[in-house]
Amino acid sequence: MDGFAVSSEHLRGKPPFEIKVTGESFAGHPFPDKADPESCVRIFTGAAIPAGLDAVLLQEDCEILDARIRTSVRARPGDNVRNVGHDVVKGEVIIQRGQMLTPFAIGWLAACGHTHVNVVARPKVAIFSTGDELREPGSPLGPGQIYDANRYLMSALLASLPVEILDLGVLPDDEAATEQALAAAALQADVLLTSGGVSVGEADFVTGVLQKIGELEIWRLNIKPGKPLAYGRIGDCLFFGLPGNPVSTIVTFLLIARPALMRLCGATQLNAPQQGAILSESIRHKPGREEYQRGVVASAEDGATVRVTGDQSSNRLASFSNANCLIRIPKESGNLTSGTKVTVLPFFGLI
Repeated sequence: MDGFAVSSEHLRGKPPFEIKVTGESFAGHPFPDKADPESCVRIFTGAAIPAGLDAVLLQEDCEILDARIRTSVRARPGDNVRNVGHDVVKGEVIIQRGQMLTPFAIGWLAACGHTHVNVVARPKVAIFSTGDELREPGSPLGPGQIYDANRYLMSALLASLPVEILDLGVLPDDEAATEQALAAAALQADVLLTSGGVSVGEADFVTGVLQKIGELEIWRLNIKPGKPLAYGRIGDCLFFGLPGNPVSTIVTFLLIARPALMRLCGATQLNAPQQGAILSESIRHKPGREEYQRGVVASAEDGATVRVTGDQSSNRLASFSNANCLIRIPKESGNLTSGTKVTVLPFFGLI
């Protein structure tokens, strides 16, 4: 604080006090000598406390009288002083192994005088969309064609992670072309991420190609949306085949692919925080699959409340337009009534 550095011991008598000012201490330009404890030193924010003094009187609590000040305030040791070691003490770990280098972490490292730290190399993640029906946004659409949203979705979701993104375009509904593209991508990437082509249709070639040139370790999950997810590897390259419906792509990325990518990046905190909330309206659910519906969670005096964002069909990107969380519905649950406590996954920890 701007004011006057004093000795608290000298201000134990009956106020008011008059104290002689013997110098100044600026940030970066400290008072050069040990101070007389019966005097004071004009001091400014960020300046070092002169030796012999232990507190700062605020300038608004002091009346300046030429080379003296008058005050009625008694100072206590440490008043308006930041002690050495207040932020971090000797021997304390500044940043744990596996912690992401956020802007806050980088600032703290710089404040502690560090210029270099060992980090994990950014994994290279190659992304494809699949399907003859896909066209680039902005181009004309023919009969039966739609714009490719998933590739842009995946790229934007990956942008929040410490990875290098390789956008390799759209795979056609052709087995030979799919095999050639995936094999080539596996040689230049650490992770392959595709959307679509992993179901059981006659034009879904991705899973079959993976089995042919690599290993399929997981296929299909008991969740909704996102059942037809494929996981495996092609050589040393990990493979995540996400479903083609946009909502399924997002949900499986957040729940499955993102934690795996965080592990590859060296992180120890893989999953986003969860919280409880009370349903403000009922939800229809058929037992059998764990479901993740899009919701809006809001704070209330007696706790958080949450509601769904309308029709939850897996093709509806509109269900994410105002959403700020996923609502987890256990597989054994039936319909949930208003007032039921549920678990939500806020997006602030995921995107």
